[in-house]
This record gives sequence, C-alpha cells and structure tokens, in this order.
Amino acid sequence: MVAGAGGRAGALAARIVARQEFAGYWEYVLDEAIFTAPGHPNWGGTGLIGPAGDLIGIGSLQLEQAGEGGRSEALNMIVPIDLLAPILDDLLAFGKPNRPPRPWLGLYATTVEDRVVVVGLATGGPAQRADLQSGDIVLAVDGAPVDELAGFFRRVWSRGEAGVAVPLTIYRDGRTLDLKVASADRNRFFKTQSLH
Repeated sequence: MVAGAGGRAGALAARIVARQEFAGYWEYVLDEAIFTAPGHPNWGGTGLIGPAGDLIGIGSLQLEQAGEGGRSEALNMIVPIDLLAPILDDLLAFGKPNRPPRPWLGLYATTVEDRVVVVGLATGGPAQRADLQSGDIVLAVDGAPVDELAGFFRRVWSRGEAGVAVPLTIYRDGRTLDLKVASADRNRFFKTQSLH
C-alpha cells in the first residue's frame, strides 16, 4: 500500500513492479530504488507499507512508463527505508549526513543511445563556469569512458570531495574537447535563510 496524508482516503493499493538502479538528471543515483504502480497522485513523502504493516520506503517521484497498447502508466519511485538507518543520527543532529560533500558539477544530463548528453546547466554552477554547453556529449571522466548516467555520476564522485577538479572529455560540434570542471558543494548554491 502507498499511503499519503488523510488516512484511508489517502491510501492506494499498489504493487511493486521493479527494484532497480535509478539515476536522475540532477546528479542523483539510487542503487536500488523501488517502483510501484499504480502511481499515487500525492507521491511526495508517501509511505510504502508492506503486508505486515512495516514501512518499506518513502515516495520520492512520480514517473511514467509505456504500458499496454502504448498508453502511459504512472509509477512512483520510492526510496528504500533501509537507507535511513545509517544516516538518521546525522540527519537529526546536522540536517544532513555528516560526511564530506560529493563533487557537484551543476549540470543536468540524460542518456541518449548510450551517450551522456548535457541537457542543461545550473546558472553560475561549476559546469557553466567551465564552458560546458547544452548538447555537449560527455565521452569520458578522467580518461575513463562513460556511456550512461549512473556510471557518469559515480565516476565524478570517485574523484574525491567537493572542490576537486573533474577532467571531462566532451564531443561538441564535430570535435573532441578536454575541459576541467572545478566541482563544488551543491549545498553552497542553495538559498539560505536571511537573518535579521
């Protein structure tokens, strides 16, 4: 069952249709996300409740996939609750995991025919400052070829902490270019509360 606010009226009988890796275009990867159908209309923060009444995960996204007869079917992507236990104390104490931040490039990307394509840039972010452009195809990170989103992000994160230089080989307008992106801590780009 996928249950949102509002008691029984906010609950929806659902089935798990997949447990698989999920990579989001905003530099995000889950090793094993849970996908449920039908999609809950109020997906954000819903609880995935198992047959024994146990909390299995928390709703994060609503996605669509092609269903029977070419019709699209709404799915919910659920973050497994097992990911919470190792960081719960940090979240309560600091509001985030107490570990060095990963390198963030400030780009939005997707996989098209086994190629990682930049589809957007965060304004003022590291990728924009390094002259990456929408439409660039990322061929390699530090000389290691990449052909899908999760592998691309993991390769970037393997370089070290936020602030590390990330060498990228890109293809643009018929030529191959090597660029270095000075990564950053994504949290530093969030708006902060103004204090009076």
